[in-house]
Amino acid sequence: MSVHASRLERMFENVVQIVDRLAGIVDGLDPDAVSGPAATDLWAALDRVERLAAAGKTLLTRRVADTHCPDRSGARSAAELLARRGGGTVRAARDALDTSERLRELPQVEAAVRRGHLSAAQAAAVSAAAAAAADPTTEQRLVELAATASLPELREECARVSAAADADPEATNQRLHRGRRLRRFTGPDGAWTLIATGTPQAGAAINTALDPVIDQIFRTARRDGRHEPHEAYAFDALLALAERACRTSVAAADPAGTVHRLDQRSDAPAPPVTDNHLIAATPPGALAPVSTTAPGRVNPRYLALLRIDVEALRRGGVAGGELCEIAGVGPVPVSVAQQLLGEAVLKLVITRGVDVAHVTHLGRGPTAAQRVALAWTSPGCTVEGCPRTRIEYDHREDWKDTRHTRLDELDPLCEFHHDLRTRHGWALVPGHGKRAIVPPDDPRHPRHQRHSRRRPDRHSGRRAPHRVSVPHPGTPERPALPAPPAEPSTDPPRPP
Repeated sequence: MSVHASRLERMFENVVQIVDRLAGIVDGLDPDAVSGPAATDLWAALDRVERLAAAGKTLLTRRVADTHCPDRSGARSAAELLARRGGGTVRAARDALDTSERLRELPQVEAAVRRGHLSAAQAAAVSAAAAAAADPTTEQRLVELAATASLPELREECARVSAAADADPEATNQRLHRGRRLRRFTGPDGAWTLIATGTPQAGAAINTALDPVIDQIFRTARRDGRHEPHEAYAFDALLALAERACRTSVAAADPAGTVHRLDQRSDAPAPPVTDNHLIAATPPGALAPVSTTAPGRVNPRYLALLRIDVEALRRGGVAGGELCEIAGVGPVPVSVAQQLLGEAVLKLVITRGVDVAHVTHLGRGPTAAQRVALAWTSPGCTVEGCPRTRIEYDHREDWKDTRHTRLDELDPLCEFHHDLRTRHGWALVPGHGKRAIVPPDDPRHPRHQRHSRRRPDRHSGRRAPHRVSVPHPGTPERPALPAPPAEPSTDPPRPP
C-alpha cells in the first residue's frame, strides 16, 4: 500500500471513529436536563462540529464532480447524486459545487472554511463576491465581516462588491430581467406558496406598494391586541392589494376624459444635475404609493431610496468606490437609475465621495428629510449583527432633556433592541454606524466610560483618557448627515 493510500485509510478511520463517538453523545443527550448556560455552550460546540463537517463536504464536492460517472452512480449529474445522498435539493448541491470550485483560487476564504469560521451559506456568499473582485484585500475584508455581520448583512455587502466588479452591469440587469419569474404552487403541507425573482428596481416598486399596507395592518393588529410575525402581516398586505385590484379598474380617467393605464410612464425630460445636487422632477400622471398620511402627502418611509454618486450619474457608470443602488434592495446600473429619476415614488440621496451632499426632498418638512437621510445612512438596526430593517428612531440623549432632534444624535433600532435600551438599561457602545449593544454591567457601557472620564489620573491629576470603541474593519460606517432640528419621531413600533 502506498503512503498516500495509507494516509487516506487512516483519515477515513478517524472520521468513522469521530462519527461513532458523536452519535453516542447525541444518543445520550437529554436537553431538558441541561442548564441554560451549558446548553448554549454545547450548542456552540456542536455548531463548530457542523461547520467543520460542512467544510469537509464542500472541499470534497469538486472531487466528487470530477470523478462522477453517471453509468455507475445512476444519477445524471454530480449535483443530482449529492442531493440524493444528502437529502437536499439539486440547486443547493449545485451551489455547494460552485463554492468548492471557487475555493481553488481563494486561499483566505478556503483557510476560514477549513477552520470552521464560515458556515456553508457564508462561504457561498463570500467566495462568490471575492472571486468577482479578484482582490486579496477585499477577500480578507469579507472574511472578517462574516465574523460580526448577520447573514443578510453579509449578503448585502457581497452583492455590493460583486456589482462594483461587474464589467457590464447593463448586461447583468438585463439577465436578471430575462430570468424574472413568479411561481405559484401548493406545498406538501397544503399551503399555497409564492416565489418571485426579478430585478432590484422591480423589487423596490413592489416593496413601495406593500410597506404602507403592512403598517396599516400592523397598527390594526396592535390596537386589537394581536401579535403576529411580520411575515404574516406581509402576506395579509399582499392579499389586501390583490382584493383591491379586483375591486378597482386597471384604467383611470383624468379630468379631460383621457384614459391612461396605471403603468403608463411619462416622457418628461431627465432632471438637471448641478455641481452638488440633483433636482428630481415629478412627471405628470406618476402614481404615488398608498399612504397613511394626509391627502397629497407621501410618507418617506415607504419610498424607494436611490443612492448614486454625482460623478457616476454624469459619467453614465460607476468607478472605484462609487455606488448606484436602491437602498435595502440592491445595486442597479446607472442607466436604470436615470430611468427612475423623476418618478414620484423615488427619493434621492446624491453623494460626492463619502459625504452626503444633498437630500432631494419632494415638498416635505425637515422631519421627513431627516428620515430620508437616515434611510440611507442607517437603513436597518444599528446593532452589530442585527439584520432587521423595520426600525424605531432612538435618541442617544432623552428628548425630554434636549428638546431637539439631530441626525447625529439618532440611532435606528429594531423594536427588540429599542426595548433593551429603554427598559433594561442596555446601550450601544460609543461610536457611529453598526456597533455592539451591551448590558449595564459591561465595561464598554457608556455609563462606565463617563465614570472613567470623571476619575482623575492619580499620577498627573488629569482626567483619564476617554476610550472610544472602534467599529469592526469589515463594517465601514456610512456618513452622518447634519440637518436642522425637528420634532421627535412618532413612527409606530415595527415588528422584527
